[in-house]
Amino acid sequence: MYVTQALHRTLQQQPGDMMTIFADRVRTVAESAERVSRLAGALREVGTGPGERVGILALNSDRYHESLLAVPWAGDVVVPINTRWSADEIAYALRDSGTHVLLVDNEFVSMLPELRQRRVDLSTVIYCGDVGVPDGALDYERLIEAADSVPDARRGGTDLFGVFYTGGTTGQPKGVMLSHDNVLISALGTLAGGDFVSPLGRYLHAAPMFHLADIVGWIGGMLVGSTHVIVPAFTPDGVLSAVSQHRVTDCLLVPTMLQMVVDSPELAEHDLSSVRNIVYGASPVSESLLERAQKAFPEAGLMQAYGMTELSPVATVLSQSDHREPGLRRAAGRAAPHSEVRITDDEDREVPRGTVGEIAVRGDHVMVGYLNLPDETARALRDGWMHTGDAGYMDERGYVFLVDRIKDMIITGGENVYSAEVENVLAKHPAVASCAVIGVPDAVLGERVHAVVVLQPGRSASEEELRGLCRDHIARYKTPRSVEFTDALPVSGAGKVLKRALRARHVTDGQAEGGTDDGDT
Repeated sequence: MYVTQALHRTLQQQPGDMMTIFADRVRTVAESAERVSRLAGALREVGTGPGERVGILALNSDRYHESLLAVPWAGDVVVPINTRWSADEIAYALRDSGTHVLLVDNEFVSMLPELRQRRVDLSTVIYCGDVGVPDGALDYERLIEAADSVPDARRGGTDLFGVFYTGGTTGQPKGVMLSHDNVLISALGTLAGGDFVSPLGRYLHAAPMFHLADIVGWIGGMLVGSTHVIVPAFTPDGVLSAVSQHRVTDCLLVPTMLQMVVDSPELAEHDLSSVRNIVYGASPVSESLLERAQKAFPEAGLMQAYGMTELSPVATVLSQSDHREPGLRRAAGRAAPHSEVRITDDEDREVPRGTVGEIAVRGDHVMVGYLNLPDETARALRDGWMHTGDAGYMDERGYVFLVDRIKDMIITGGENVYSAEVENVLAKHPAVASCAVIGVPDAVLGERVHAVVVLQPGRSASEEELRGLCRDHIARYKTPRSVEFTDALPVSGAGKVLKRALRARHVTDGQAEGGTDDGDT
């Protein structure tokens, strides 16, 4: 199979249906397909050849959607760039991937001089914004108008679809190579798991389109004939307005996004009854957030998907029916139909049920490998299994429960503390909106357990109150020895809390902080 295959099918069966809605631009399937084939023709005219990398540095838009289709249509490989990165990080990804053609919008066009100063060889820049074409760039719309339609290259199967950059243990991003088969199998398997995307429904792109979490929803929507409702970036009011105005049926909202939506003062002013499926990832939702979300979206069910970029990205699914069983709401779900999951020890042996180990995943959705990093690829992919770096356990029914990132485990006074366990207790307090638990340097204990807490608007809680709650539910050595209150937690583009940034605040002279946070699903 190939990613553009779904567009051909939809064009054949429902050419007059709406394909994209972005601001005041509405395009049908037939219009979108014509524009995609012309953009692919323009890419060939500027000199791209089979397998050429084409980068996208832009906010969400209908043009992003078209580019994700036009690049493989032209036979090229897409390189979506994280819009939250610094110029150094972006330049590294462009150099590492060998990207010489870049689509950029008005939000990021000012970075071009900085990128060139960092030895990025951009032979072609295509401006896909709306505010005037900068010097030296080609205009997206004029290229489409002038180019001829070209036949779909129909590269697929094990051919590369894209290179997707994620955090790296060396401090540099890692380019995850994913084939057409990888991303299509992940989308098809997630669809088979149910409660994902409604056939002929309306899918909201509020999460960043550079991220695999949104791209798997985009592919799933393409496969079932969705209309893609697109907002430039997540804002609570933007989501509420898009849902009520365009009668959205499906959306991806990670817990931090969901929290902000249900906290919005504008919530009651919008009709959200059209929503049927809300998919979330990055972390489980608290009981209180789950209840508030179900009240805010009265006709919707929630589905959790766990995975990572290297898994295209879905490994396990916690279905809507699973959410109705209270004991499973902290689970990450069971292996999705396309995925095989097991828990392993340090010697890659499967451990007994209920025993904490490393989550390993196998299937045709597992990445091809890390670009230019054969040693890292070999460490991650062993005997066909992707070793995730996540610690967890599996119960007798096959449900996986995440415990922590292995590298995030806190060792305090010789005892292992998994931060997720402490966070789950803190989240029980009605005043706690969100929290993160980290290990910080301690002269006596090595590390001490430290909690960073965001309170609900208008609510209060003291440090001692929260520590007392923990003492009532978990061992004393797991109880935070210090609590820090803040207005917001730092999050990645996928809405995942960046614990590395929190830990960095507590690093003293002579102490180094290792690793990076991925921001994966």
